[in-house]
Amino acid sequence: MLAAMPDSAPSPLSAGGPALRDSGDACPGMLRLHRAGDGALARVRVPGGVLSADRADALLTAAGRFGDGELHLTSRGNVQLRGLDAECGGGLAELLTAAGLLPSAAHERARNIVASPLAGLDGSPPVSGWLSELDGLVCGSAAAASLSGRFLFALDDGRGDVDALGADVTLIVAGDSCLLRIGASDEVFRVPSGEGPRAALLAAEAFLRAARDSGAWRVKDLPDGVRADLVRTVGAGAGPAVHRPRPRTATPPAPGAHASTSAISVDVPLGRLTSSQWRLLTETARRYGNELRLTPWRGIVVPGPFAHDEAVEALRALDAAGLITAPDSPWTGVGACIGHPGCAKSLSDVRAEAGAAVGPVGRLPVYWSGCERRCGHPHGEWIDVVATPDGHRISHVRGERRDPRTTVPTVRNGDPARLAAAVAEARAL
Repeated sequence: MLAAMPDSAPSPLSAGGPALRDSGDACPGMLRLHRAGDGALARVRVPGGVLSADRADALLTAAGRFGDGELHLTSRGNVQLRGLDAECGGGLAELLTAAGLLPSAAHERARNIVASPLAGLDGSPPVSGWLSELDGLVCGSAAAASLSGRFLFALDDGRGDVDALGADVTLIVAGDSCLLRIGASDEVFRVPSGEGPRAALLAAEAFLRAARDSGAWRVKDLPDGVRADLVRTVGAGAGPAVHRPRPRTATPPAPGAHASTSAISVDVPLGRLTSSQWRLLTETARRYGNELRLTPWRGIVVPGPFAHDEAVEALRALDAAGLITAPDSPWTGVGACIGHPGCAKSLSDVRAEAGAAVGPVGRLPVYWSGCERRCGHPHGEWIDVVATPDGHRISHVRGERRDPRTTVPTVRNGDPARLAAAVAEARAL
């Protein structure tokens, strides 16, 4: 039987420099469950966030048979199943393998690939060919099985949405070619479009060689000199260098209809979907494009095409089910970790607190964390609310680190109205 491992996912925001690892990667998967406050947890990788309706049904079956019946979206467009029995791993793996969600047991945690959710739907180039090829290459590489469960590939259709997420290896559509970015380097390399997925895999394998002595799990964890050498090494085997800084902040798909109803998009409050909400989304997908695209912003795009009246009706039904279907929802931009009691390390029930503080839509997104690890926090510019032993600390984050010049003093426990007001003020900055 597959035992559950302790839950641990420290955030780079709490680190003072490159994170050199002295223990194994405990990132959860389907085959290695993690122990949490509400039972064991499984993380199912969904490359590009793309699910057929049948595979979405399989996930719902797994959640109901082995867990608490709910599905939780992650900041990488993956799905977490919670409340699992620690001994369910064999049955869970059998069900998901039969559904095609576990093509390689050795690589299941390495299949971390995000992709622009609207690619090919709103006039932008598709990245579906890259996605299937890269996933196949990763699963076919013996070396890639050693990638950390935190290592991330991104496939950007040129709009910069997933390029802004801080992936370790990013491919960006650039006309008839593509650009290859390593980590946060401002220098990218032009590669023929058809060679992009293989170039991405080779870059990941080069990272593994560079990380051999440091124990780094991600490109940003490498010592500065080693990281610079990695970029040069990859560049030597790629095409011409191009100066292109990574976008500072990502823009997720807005809830509602897109590009004359080629797709509809919804956001999920705090990333948590009940079985009835998931079933409604799957039924909607089956009637139209037979596909769901889970986004790295805990939302879901349903490709069409939809007739205008069909899109209106579908969004009305999804809104009635409790999903976010318009940008003016008070839940827009609000996120939180699982918090207490789901996580034993959390100091507070931050999901309940986030719900109590929901108000007018703020200029900046806000993310609530139950402890300093900040599991699942966003990237770019955002308001950081962290539970502390004596209250909550509210900060304005730009990039990977907090800006102490804009830190709001700790809000003490026992004053939810003041906490809500402080968060609203910070989001309006």
